[in-house]
Amino acid sequence: MAQFVDSIEAAVDRVLDTVQGDIVLGIPLAIGKPNPFVNALYKRMKANPARRLRIVTALSLERPVGKSDLEQHFLGPLVERVFEDYPDLLYVKDLRAGTLPPHIEVREFFMKTGDYLGNPAAQQNYISTNYTFVARDMAVQGMNVIAQAVAAKGEGEAMRLSLSSNPDVVFEVVEKLRAAGQPLITVGVVNRKMPFMPNGAEVAPDFFDLVVTDPAGTHALFGPPNNKVSSADYAIGLHASSLVADGGTLQIGIGSLGDAIAQALIVRDRHGEEYRRILESLSADGLAGRELGRFDQGLYGCSEMFVNGFLKLIEAGIVRREVFADATLQRALNEGEIELAVTPRTLAALLRHGRIRSPLSAADVAYLQHWGVLREGVRISGAHLVLDGTRLPNDLVDEANLARIGETMLGGRLAHGIFMTGGFFLGPRDFYERLRTMPPQELAKIDMTRIDFINQLYADDDDEAAVKRAQRRKARFVNTTMIVTLLGAACSDALESGQVVSGVGGQYNFVAMAHALPDARLVMMLRATHDNKDGLKSSIVWNYGHVTIPRHLRDIVVTEYGVADLRGQADAEVVKRLIAVADSRFQDELIRQAKAHGKLEAGYELPERYRHNLPDALEARLHPWMAAGLLPDFPFGTDLTDDELHIVRALKKLKHATHHPGELLTMAIKSLWESKEAPLPYLERLGLAETHSFRDVFVRRLLANNL
Repeated sequence: MAQFVDSIEAAVDRVLDTVQGDIVLGIPLAIGKPNPFVNALYKRMKANPARRLRIVTALSLERPVGKSDLEQHFLGPLVERVFEDYPDLLYVKDLRAGTLPPHIEVREFFMKTGDYLGNPAAQQNYISTNYTFVARDMAVQGMNVIAQAVAAKGEGEAMRLSLSSNPDVVFEVVEKLRAAGQPLITVGVVNRKMPFMPNGAEVAPDFFDLVVTDPAGTHALFGPPNNKVSSADYAIGLHASSLVADGGTLQIGIGSLGDAIAQALIVRDRHGEEYRRILESLSADGLAGRELGRFDQGLYGCSEMFVNGFLKLIEAGIVRREVFADATLQRALNEGEIELAVTPRTLAALLRHGRIRSPLSAADVAYLQHWGVLREGVRISGAHLVLDGTRLPNDLVDEANLARIGETMLGGRLAHGIFMTGGFFLGPRDFYERLRTMPPQELAKIDMTRIDFINQLYADDDDEAAVKRAQRRKARFVNTTMIVTLLGAACSDALESGQVVSGVGGQYNFVAMAHALPDARLVMMLRATHDNKDGLKSSIVWNYGHVTIPRHLRDIVVTEYGVADLRGQADAEVVKRLIAVADSRFQDELIRQAKAHGKLEAGYELPERYRHNLPDALEARLHPWMAAGLLPDFPFGTDLTDDELHIVRALKKLKHATHHPGELLTMAIKSLWESKEAPLPYLERLGLAETHSFRDVFVRRLLANNL
């Protein structure tokens, strides 16, 4: 029986009194963390070196903090407006600063991209694991407290709770620990700004030992603004979108590449002719084998992460293919034996496949009523089916009687269909607001549920495994990677040095499913180049010191320059196809290396049609469509004002130049020569309205020249 506590501090008291000795605290990834509770517990434990605290989690989010004076001045008003009263996690502040006390450690299995490079504590305590193994590996840590932010409806005994964004691992963690007899205290902290998600996310209050109703637990959710979608992002998204089959299943991720593929799918559905012309301009090998048509059947979204792009596809009517948690029903839909509209054919198909019998049993009637096949009032009376004043023989074999049942006793449409399944969500502010205000009948089509359902095909229950396979027809698992070797291995989570950039997450899970399902494909999206302080580098390389996905699991790689289908190909052909989608400034060196290692015949020459893979050429091809509004910078809006966007562009140019001395020198000479001035409001925003040194004057000139 849950204990309701109206004070976060009192809840911390209960935890500290209940758990003797050290505490191992498990908290969900991303926005499911109950930040005020975690901070209160952290402060208490920090002040008491006699008890150790271990925090096991992932994706600990922090309000953006500028690294330079300019960035800090710019971000201040933006962060206050966008992130509102979101409370930063105190352990994150200390972890970043290198000031975690020796009796406290943080172990994460997925980190915010690039944020902890060079941070010894974070790097040493990273747990490398697949998403589907997280519950198991959290249990291994000796977890004895698990705390989660929850959404709530109602008050007191009538209160209903939802795990909202994070039903992903908590169910499995609780099951494993309790089955093993390990002591565990579960804490649900009500945050009234969490969207109340139904279906798999809804729980009774007694799922938790403590339910904390303190108003201090309510705060704004972490809402990262949408990123700008670049020309390269759009090209990748357009290519990837042409691999998605109507009537299929889709998985995508967050960020500009996720937005790019979502917008490309919308363009494909609404502007078919223009979509074809864009792709023709981008594709050196033509469009044979590409999917170019509208989404007449729609897609089913099944993704560990429910992102804003999926919401926009739902609103566009593209993600709308409903699936059902019954393998027989789902297979009949897949094969076209039945439709969503209920008819006598529905009963006949279920009878033919042995899912129901004739005459119907009470269990059969309940099953048919649950799925909306029979109307709620139908009941069995002796040898008859009865509804209101109508009595018909309980016989589905007789065609005439089946027709009469169809006329009087059938429902209108199959019930309990889902068109979006997710394990957790993260998005901008308007994404959360849309979920909070979505009509119940629409929200019911979205099922936030367990990651062990979403990210793997196998299950202890054979029926559940069959349901997964039946639902995920024509699946396209679209993921992002950082590096691809010429033999097809992918590196997505760490550098050659072993320094972790982010984490494996669910990537391997999707790779495995793509190879296990007969009509599924893995689409690995890759920007052809990356730029850092060491200069411009190819993201397609001969080899790399670390891999996330080994070469034997290679499938499809998409860059801004095309599609490389690697499945079932010999090594030499894999090499050729990857070089064909590499940036042309690096192709000759890649060819030389492949030949030197005996993976490419000595006389091989790259066809001329692949020799023009350059950013300027790509920009020229896409510019007309960007100018026409089909491929806007921010397809799903932005929290930034026009003035802020101008400043951001200038600051990015300056930041890029600081890593490239030659570029910085050219920029400096031009700025001093032209003597431009930035608008006064921009200077005030960046703390440059008054100059106190030559440096201030110089920075003002650089800024003005890059606006």
